[in-house]
Amino acid sequence: MDSLLSAYVVRLANLMNRRGDRIAVAESCTGGGLAQACTDQAGSSTWFDRGFVTYSNEAKQDMLGVRVETLADHGAVSEAVVREMAQGAIRHSRANVSVAISGIAGPGGGTADKPVGTIWFAWAVRGEGVRVQRARLFGNRETVRRQAVLIALAGLIDAIRPV
Repeated sequence: MDSLLSAYVVRLANLMNRRGDRIAVAESCTGGGLAQACTDQAGSSTWFDRGFVTYSNEAKQDMLGVRVETLADHGAVSEAVVREMAQGAIRHSRANVSVAISGIAGPGGGTADKPVGTIWFAWAVRGEGVRVQRARLFGNRETVRRQAVLIALAGLIDAIRPV
């Protein structure tokens, strides 16, 4: 794991351990990369509950409870879908904090409305609602996915950091 990624995970681990909370991650375009980054940290079993890799729409529905109508109306790469993914990750886990990621890592699959590098994130804290963000990332598939993992980690830290 590179040093920046490692620094984010260590910071997240320290915050989660101080809070006594656990996280769940719901990933699509990152394919489990966020869960791997978290669980590469020794001792992560104290704060990492589970990860959902929901690459297909069916997996998003089955594992996280994303509604068919939401997918049909907005598409998998959308604010509405990541919001439901983040909420579903909390509902279907023992975590109090979650993050969801869905996007188009490339090199193909982009459209005029959703070009390659379009990534949606949602962070949820039980009882505190959901925060959503859209990013447009650049680079090859590996670079886009790595950047998405970093943004997800930074957002988790932000979501749980004491004010």
